[in-house]
Amino acid sequence: MATRRSGIAGAFTSAHTVGTALVIGALALTMAALLIPVSLFERVANAGPNVEVGPPATFTDDGRGTLDTQYGPLTPLDRDFVRRVRLAGLWEGPAGRQAIERGSSDAMRTAGEHLVDGHALLDEMSVDAGRELGIDMPTQPNEQQQGFLNQFSAASGAEYEYLFANILRRAHGQVFGLVAQVRHTTENSMVRELADQANETVLDHITHLELTGLVDYAQLTD
Repeated sequence: MATRRSGIAGAFTSAHTVGTALVIGALALTMAALLIPVSLFERVANAGPNVEVGPPATFTDDGRGTLDTQYGPLTPLDRDFVRRVRLAGLWEGPAGRQAIERGSSDAMRTAGEHLVDGHALLDEMSVDAGRELGIDMPTQPNEQQQGFLNQFSAASGAEYEYLFANILRRAHGQVFGLVAQVRHTTENSMVRELADQANETVLDHITHLELTGLVDYAQLTD
């Protein structure tokens, strides 16, 4: 009888040990699964930009500080964002019109149409915001943006379409950081509305640039 009890006790102890090990293993796997996305996010967040299009870390401070407006406080970052939205339209609108004229595929021409239409709306909103909030606005592309347009004009055929898809895809991917920061931090309702629309427009443009089938994903992280 004692032997039988000893056998039962041993089996119970063994089963308990195995069960404990399984639980610990399951917890370890769960923790690993939870940590993996965080690790991946940190690597993405810390990756440096390849195309300088005005990420939050390099925003231009106009030295005016935070101003009170009827739409809420207006920070230097808010003002810089409104200017950058206008700047984007000053080169992406012409780039889109060029793609409509020169694109050899429906996907290229459609991407161009979305650039033109998206920035027509953002231009209207940014100009209105500049007027209402007392922000001095740019009237022509900056040097880098004009350089992109010059590259498009100088290229032809497949080279032109490759440059168009990849330069614009890179630029739109980078600007997400600025849009996200402004949307997260602004207390100005007019700027927030512009950031909401910019976020929707940028995603739409990224989608249609990718639909051209010409985006080289490997070079986006070079």
